[in-house]
Amino acid sequence: MQQIQLSEIEQRVYVAVTTLEARGQVPYPAAIAQEAGLPEDELVTPLHELGLKNLVHREDSPLAGLDFGPRWCARQPA
Repeated sequence: MQQIQLSEIEQRVYVAVTTLEARGQVPYPAAIAQEAGLPEDELVTPLHELGLKNLVHREDSPLAGLDFGPRWCARQPA
């Protein structure tokens, strides 16, 4: 299996997403930022890069009128 190289910030963000999911919390950007210890505006690039590497994907809120922003969910390995 090929390993994917992650920058330090990508690794922190990915760990934050998976940690939130493991706790049953929704990985909204504000929660990811808090868990990763980063300002929310610094998440744009690492989330984009993790998406390109197929490690996370964006999900929009399934409930109309209750949009707290996109959720970023970890891809489950096959």
